[in-house]
Amino acid sequence: MMLRLLRTHGSGSRLRALAGLLVLALVAAPLAGCSMFSKDDDYIPDDPADKLYNQGLFLLNQKQDYEGAAKKFDEVDRQNPYSDWARKALLMSAYSYYQAKKYEDCVNAAKRYVTLHPGSPDAAYAQYLIGASYYDQIQDVNHDQARADKAVGALSEVLRKYPDSEYAIQAKKKIEMARDQLAGKEMEIGRFYMKRRDFTGAINRFKVVVTQFQTTREVEEALARLTEAYLSLGIVDEAQTAAAVLGHNFPDSPWYKDAYGLMKSAGVEPNENKDSWISRAFKKLGLG
Repeated sequence: MMLRLLRTHGSGSRLRALAGLLVLALVAAPLAGCSMFSKDDDYIPDDPADKLYNQGLFLLNQKQDYEGAAKKFDEVDRQNPYSDWARKALLMSAYSYYQAKKYEDCVNAAKRYVTLHPGSPDAAYAQYLIGASYYDQIQDVNHDQARADKAVGALSEVLRKYPDSEYAIQAKKKIEMARDQLAGKEMEIGRFYMKRRDFTGAINRFKVVVTQFQTTREVEEALARLTEAYLSLGIVDEAQTAAAVLGHNFPDSPWYKDAYGLMKSAGVEPNENKDSWISRAFKKLGLG
């Protein structure tokens, strides 16, 4: 059951190995009366580390009591700090809090793990949990996108520090979706400015999408809106460039059809100015 649970939630081979400690702990149970971590004969922990750890595994696997499991793992760390049991329990605590949707607690535990054990093979998963916790809290574009920004930052660390880990692909997918959210927020604000006929304010928002999020699905609309906004301001050269870049990179886009229609109604054709910031932005990424 534990191994099936871990596979279901994509926790990877490292966490499956941790589950194997249940067997080791049961073998070691007769030795629980002897202190493994202290030479002081007068020190008696509240509960042996292996007992607490196994209780956490039981609650996690058999009961799906994720908060209860996390608290058992936290006790391992509290009562037996700096032990190998504490290291493993800290990661399991982060995982349990994540399953319980206690994202702040998950982030705190996972950050502590990465700080204390940066060279551990499981550090990649701990870093991934940080990003996934932020990602799972992303709301629609009508709300603040601070968590999307934090998700991108934390998940990018997975790619930077652990590019060959089994979590890199999942992290990359989540980054792409979080960036779509960030771009969507910029578009929402830009459209708001367009309705108010604040074309300069709108252009500034669409420019963010074109320069920072041009691999997202929002960039086609951003270029079309730039065409509209620049035409409204009488800056025809930039409008022509926006339409031309849109047509060159997304010729089948319905947004290009709209932009081309605007060009025709203004009596001009799409025409790229190579010195335009729009053209330079796309050439920098290799799309132009």
